[in-house]
Amino acid sequence: MREERGNSNRSDQERFEQREREQHRHGGRHGRRRESGYGGREGTKMAQTFRRGRALSFLDQLIVKRDTLKKQVNDPDFQAIREVVSGELKAVDQIIQEYIQAFELYDTKLSDDDQ
Repeated sequence: MREERGNSNRSDQERFEQREREQHRHGGRHGRRRESGYGGREGTKMAQTFRRGRALSFLDQLIVKRDTLKKQVNDPDFQAIREVVSGELKAVDQIIQEYIQAFELYDTKLSDDDQ
């Protein structure tokens, strides 16, 4: 019985080694992904585009906040806290400008009064 087990272990070991050799020959476990354009330069470009999209999305959120604060500064209902809202508006404007500079988002479409 031990000889049978030894032979089955040996054949399992041989199959494992064969599979390892084939994977190595074809670029490893992830070789197909690289061949399909998911790795290397193409993958990096996709990741950069994704991150840039997220940065632009966050910039859009900041712009919406700024627009809301602009409305509140001119709203008579917020007259009592106008100075606070005005300070927040200035802070958000500064954050937007720093964000654009930090992430090099100069080609975004901001209106003339936004800059």
